[in-house]
Amino acid sequence: MKTLKFVPICLSALLLATTAHATTASEQLAGYTREAGAAADAARGQQFFTQRHGREWSCSSCHTSRPTTEGQHASTGKTIAPLAPGANPQRFSDAAKTEKWFRRNCKDVLGRECSAGEKADVLAWLLSAGR
Repeated sequence: MKTLKFVPICLSALLLATTAHATTASEQLAGYTREAGAAADAARGQQFFTQRHGREWSCSSCHTSRPTTEGQHASTGKTIAPLAPGANPQRFSDAAKTEKWFRRNCKDVLGRECSAGEKADVLAWLLSAGR
């Protein structure tokens, strides 16, 4: 019986390890899509990225509506490197950083964390940008 209690813990650790080791944007997209249980939609991602969601900023307020170009932080003025992986290969190459920035930016834009589906949609659009 002790073995049966251990199995869910092992499965959970394996799932987290798989997500934590996703090192490409495509691997991260696959993880978000799997978690959302629905296919990502790049057009929906673009719309999400460029619209305000009842708060002061949209994603494009800092990253611009063209994620293949540099942006500028709306309050600090700091230059932000292109967000699209096609224009900036360092983007979405570290799953922990991806989660950190989604968490921070979604709270600024939405007032909450983004859902897996929202992350998948935005990432699908960013992957299609600049192709």
